[in-house]
Amino acid sequence: MPEVKIAAEARTEFGKGAARRSRREGKVPAVLYGHGTDTRHLSLPGHALMLALKTPNVLLRLEGLKNGSEIALPKAVQRDPVRGFLEHVDLILVRSGEKVTIEVPLRITGEIAPGDGMLNQQLVQIPVEADATKIPQGIDVDVEGMDIGDTVHASDLKLPQGVTLQVEPDTLVLHVIAQQGGEPEEEEAAEGAPEAPEALAESDAGDRRGDEEQAG
Repeated sequence: MPEVKIAAEARTEFGKGAARRSRREGKVPAVLYGHGTDTRHLSLPGHALMLALKTPNVLLRLEGLKNGSEIALPKAVQRDPVRGFLEHVDLILVRSGEKVTIEVPLRITGEIAPGDGMLNQQLVQIPVEADATKIPQGIDVDVEGMDIGDTVHASDLKLPQGVTLQVEPDTLVLHVIAQQGGEPEEEEAAEGAPEAPEALAESDAGDRRGDEEQAG
């Protein structure tokens, strides 16, 4: 996996006010931890970080740190729920040859067989163990020609060399199911239809009783 160089600065101010000032300057507050080191508070360039995070499980080479550059993996990303800009990032230190467990996106390729089937995807990403510097950006799942009843389990996935599953092999990834038509709605409508005649019948019965009382 390619590395993206990011200029990092030590952050000495903390709290919501300091974080807001940092964002106004186009920077994102971050924390860096791992390998038994003390947690370090950093400030990262917002635009460069946003572009880097478009790559799943991107490796960030943090430049400008006191002890030289470090390689880090984004562990948690907080975004503004309305405007979507980056608010905070947690980073974990990694080293070449180190194994990490991480969620990798599943990428669907191909088309299922034409007809009444539809793809029902149970997992959009899957946990795997991989070398920290060789994490796959995605795992392809070929559904070409799959028909109703066909399934793909975790054990069916083709993993890159050195990557191992961290779920049970029989975990369902996706399957093809039959599309549901409008029949249930029609049945519900048919079941509900007698309600109106019953109400009318009660009304008619009431009218007849009224007529009998007047006649009596």
